[in-house]
Amino acid sequence: MSASIMAASLMAFPKESLEASIRGLTMWWDVVFPSLLPFFIVSEFLIGFGVVSFIGSLLEPLMRPLFRVPGVGGFVWAMGLASGYPAGAKLTARLRQENKLTAIEAERLVSFTNSSNPLFIFGAIAVGFFKNPALGILLAISHYLGNFCVGLLMRFHGRSKEKKITKQTANKHPLRTAFHLLHQERLKDGRPIGKILGDAVQSSVSTLLMIGGFIILFSVLNQLLSLLDITAFLSIFITVIFTFFQLPSELSLPFISGIFEITLGSQMSSQTTQATLFQQVVVTSFILAFSGFSVQAQVASILAETDIRFKPFFIARLFHGTFAAFFTVMLWETLYVNQQAKLDSHAIPVFLQTETYSSLNKGWELIVQYGSLFTLFMLMVYILLTGKKLLQKV
Repeated sequence: MSASIMAASLMAFPKESLEASIRGLTMWWDVVFPSLLPFFIVSEFLIGFGVVSFIGSLLEPLMRPLFRVPGVGGFVWAMGLASGYPAGAKLTARLRQENKLTAIEAERLVSFTNSSNPLFIFGAIAVGFFKNPALGILLAISHYLGNFCVGLLMRFHGRSKEKKITKQTANKHPLRTAFHLLHQERLKDGRPIGKILGDAVQSSVSTLLMIGGFIILFSVLNQLLSLLDITAFLSIFITVIFTFFQLPSELSLPFISGIFEITLGSQMSSQTTQATLFQQVVVTSFILAFSGFSVQAQVASILAETDIRFKPFFIARLFHGTFAAFFTVMLWETLYVNQQAKLDSHAIPVFLQTETYSSLNKGWELIVQYGSLFTLFMLMVYILLTGKKLLQKV
């Protein structure tokens, strides 16, 4: 039924659907692909060389007590934080397929390793939408603190179903053990460097093609929901909730849009003149943490290849949104109002100096400016590698 309605809507609004599709494709082509591909390739490369097992052995004493996941989760957490969603889901699924995680551990890990990357928060949201770099610190700290709290909360997930883990004795030579595991993993893999690199590029580009499809689909879906006034209808119910939290009803429409796609929702929230900056930032913080149905659909597609359930991830996103909005409210005075007063008095803290933002902003500008060329080049490499593999099979 829903597919029939969508098909009819596409025929009723062909121009608007095409524009939304191009907007989603442009976002994927210029930003998502070039910003995620290097991290995907590097992570695949490191897994093939056994570096993940090396890092996991060293981080076991930290990750196991805090989050009840193996030490390899530390690698996934770091890569997910640096590259953004859905890198955490892809790496978690890969480690689950290699039996480095149990299903319960994977469900815990994926719940707190998917987050927005710093370039997007500082470059696109703070500078691009709000034209206010100082908001980047507040949004980033609230976002990552919220994710940390989700990890602590999800450590209790599946505890009754999990077999009791026997307490391990302290390793007297952790570094020696880590190097031994790295050597064993490398021998077990056995692929030459060229083969590992080629497989990493193919696997990464294939995943990003799937991600691009979801971005375009949800860009069109979001536009159709708006044209059919479904977004406006849903915003009526959100208005009731916003009234309880003393948020203006004008933010309900950006909120609904952000529930489906974070970029559009964040942009609409920053442009809502009827709301104060504080209210805009709180709603945007929730949208960033919830990550939108577009990203969640990408994660669900990646997890479908394993026995990792999607439901715990979705529940974790609700908690993450709540935690992020809460921290934004609690840290507003300290990280924004007080710091703005210091900026006005020319007493600028080290972490708020212009140089702190310049590298992140320049990184974002470089991706936007040259991302399309990088995407085109890597797609050509992908086609050549795929063609070569097909010829070898003939």
